[in-house]
Amino acid sequence: MRAVEPEVEIKFRSDVDVELVKAAASDVDVLWAARVSTKGESSLSEVEADPERSKGLINYLMRDRHGTPFEHSTMTFYVSAPIFVFREFMRHRTFSYNEESGRYRQLVPVFYVPGPERKLVQEGKPGKYHFTDGTPEQHKLVSEATRESYRQSYRAYLEMLEAGVAREVARTVLPVGLYSSMYATCNARALMNFLSLRVRREDSAFPSFPQREIEMVAEKMEELWAGLMPLTHAAFEANGRVCP
Repeated sequence: MRAVEPEVEIKFRSDVDVELVKAAASDVDVLWAARVSTKGESSLSEVEADPERSKGLINYLMRDRHGTPFEHSTMTFYVSAPIFVFREFMRHRTFSYNEESGRYRQLVPVFYVPGPERKLVQEGKPGKYHFTDGTPEQHKLVSEATRESYRQSYRAYLEMLEAGVAREVARTVLPVGLYSSMYATCNARALMNFLSLRVRREDSAFPSFPQREIEMVAEKMEELWAGLMPLTHAAFEANGRVCP
């Protein structure tokens, strides 16, 4: 019989983790890439000589949607979030992903339970709806029902492992509220496309309506990116948060 790792206490969370693992991304990357088309190779001193001109060039590229200069950067994020968030995430095929595998390791029992601030009730028609808080009774039901479901599913998972069932088969009973982790790598243009769809902002030229849990991830990624490329981020916001 296959040896099983010791049972771990089930944990419940309502947040997500996002870390910037490594990056080669700055506003200078955009400027170099843009200027090579008219001036050939540029030096760092040329870029820094006139900051306002550099700011204006980035804004022009963003406004007129000259997108390729924003592709000459790379950022790798570590993300820990519920599996259902990753299923939405992977629709963005301009990212590269590597996710932890339930075939090769025993999955840790950490599960997502919506916090008290999570709006629960959807009102209105598809494409024109909004969410409201929900009643205390609804929040109580969600909290109790999800926790009990998680306990039952993880208990069944362990029973199968203890019986010698392969991890890749035993994992089928686990819900999408289970936390997973992955590395996600992208360039600035791909990230802007992601943010334009996964962060709801009233001042966006094309408002989007993301699920709150993936929006939580996107907000943290945007904060980290803004620190790396402040001029590009400012131009993105000034031009309606439209990916160039």
